[in-house]
Formats: sequence, structure tokens, C-alpha cells
Amino acid sequence: MFDEDIAAIINDEIHVVEKVYEMAYLHVACGTGTLPTASVRMKIGDQMVQAAACGDGPVDAAYEAIREATGLAPKVESYSIRAVTGGKDALGEATVRITENGRVFTGRGVSTDIIEASAKAYVDAMNRMAAAKAKPTGYEIKAEL
Repeated sequence: MFDEDIAAIINDEIHVVEKVYEMAYLHVACGTGTLPTASVRMKIGDQMVQAAACGDGPVDAAYEAIREATGLAPKVESYSIRAVTGGKDALGEATVRITENGRVFTGRGVSTDIIEASAKAYVDAMNRMAAAKAKPTGYEIKAEL
């Protein structure tokens, strides 16, 4: 168990959230001497939205394409990757922490491809952000005339 896991439990962030955003497709191209680019197809509600973007690296390009598709631009506060398993078919886990309007959301993604895991983590964090926006605050003021 890591510090982020404990913080997530305390903040009640470990729960299943509705998937407002789903990544249906991801393609990333990068290499020495080339401009990293990414294209995504996102399912947003009942719509399929495609977008493409360039970035400083493959993960940044993927995040930019996701931002373009969703119309959201939360700030990435922290990003990390680690090996979950070993061997030829090792799984990598990406964790990303984003902020919007002073609120922090953490997302996680797992895949044998760390770029895909990174994109999944970003989409997971965005879904948590969307769930928090949709969650009623519990306070309602009623005015009667």
C-alpha cells in the first residue's frame, strides 16, 4: 500500500465512478527526431469524438489529444509509472493527479503498454472529476415567493 492509496481511501476516492468519458481508440507515434503525436477516439455519452494533438513526448501528446476531444483542460499536478508485475508480459501502472478549480482528482490505469496505461489513468481522473461535479453537495436553498 502506498501513500496515495491511503490518501484516496481517506478522501473516499476509491469507488466506482460512472464512465462519462471512455477511450475507444489511442494511437501514438514518436521517436528520435520526430514530433510526438497522438490521436484518440473518445466516447462521450452517446457521441464518438476524435481528436489529434502533438506534445513534448508520447504521454503529453496523448493527454493533449484527450483534452482536445473532451474540451477539458485540467492541470496535471503529478504523474508516475511503476511496474506492477515482472517478466515479458509485465503490467505497468500509471497514476496521475489532476487539478481543476482547486480540487484534486487521482486516476489510475494499468496496461502492458505504459502509454496506454497513462492515457487510461488520465481518463479515469477526468471521470472522477466529472462525478464530483455531478455529485450534489447536500445543501439546497429553497426560496418561496
